[in-house]
Amino acid sequence: MKKAIILLNLGGPDSPNAVRPFLFNLFYDRRIINLPNPFRFLLAKFISAKRENTARKIYEQIGGKSPILENTKMQAEALEQELNRSVFCHPSSVELGSRKKNWSHAGMTPELARVFICMRYWHPFADEVVKSVKQFDPDEAILLPLYPQYSTTTTLSSIENWQKNAKKYGLKCNTKIINRYYDNQEFIKAHANLAAQYYKLASKIGKPRILFSAHSLPLSVVKKGDPYASQIEETVKLIVKKLDIKDLDWVICYQSKIGPIKWLEPSTESELLRAKADGVPVVLSPISFVSEHSETLVELDIEYKAMIKDEHYFRIPTLGTDFLFIKCLVNLCINYL
Repeated sequence: MKKAIILLNLGGPDSPNAVRPFLFNLFYDRRIINLPNPFRFLLAKFISAKRENTARKIYEQIGGKSPILENTKMQAEALEQELNRSVFCHPSSVELGSRKKNWSHAGMTPELARVFICMRYWHPFADEVVKSVKQFDPDEAILLPLYPQYSTTTTLSSIENWQKNAKKYGLKCNTKIINRYYDNQEFIKAHANLAAQYYKLASKIGKPRILFSAHSLPLSVVKKGDPYASQIEETVKLIVKKLDIKDLDWVICYQSKIGPIKWLEPSTESELLRAKADGVPVVLSPISFVSEHSETLVELDIEYKAMIKDEHYFRIPTLGTDFLFIKCLVNLCINYL
């Protein structure tokens, strides 16, 4: 029995020359700009050309490319290794968390899991990955977006794109979808553990304020029923509860706004300035990102850090290959198998 787990992620340019086509793919997505063609095509061409130089300068600060693919590969390797080591390749009773699985009874055979990476706006694209999965010929596939909180602009866009290409290239296997895990126990605990470590460091200076920073979203998308903002709020409430710190000073804020339309607020920038005015150390948690990329390594670590004293700024890393986060992904897969 073969299982294919497809990690869906945003992707990022792998060279300076990839910046403009990456931006075009992003803004050509109808889940990002909901206009009929040829208007969406023309607008995507215009925006990607206009923003190319600015984006290139951003990526120059981190080696000329996005590290998101390398980071996602490490997550994929950790997930595949843990799935095959602790569950699928042991035809005996094994324990993961509080559940036991016995693969030896009822004629069941050991299973093989292979994890694939599929990016939305740059290589490896869905058409490339679908062909690889088809060659692997799994009995079952699981789509696992690396977006903990569901949004039509990320989760749904990636899932629709996969399904379109799976149909186009004739991938026929039972496919299950994991939509979200914003309230998953291991996911929350992983965040709380990291927050506690950095809170302790910041406490040496004064009483810290935790800024839970998430990627912003246009209010027009939220008003159409997108659950992203409410799931961000629930994630943070669960982390704060897990931290169990008396009189904890915390706030949810939003980063990475583009253009003149109204987005979710308050902005991370404004909250940093408020913390600076209040003279409190900041612990910043990138709550909606699970891997490092330009919006953490440049926006948070360079641009926002410059707004506040170095010794007052404590940026929590993304979850990456944190053991509890990988355990979260493993359990999500097991629940579907």
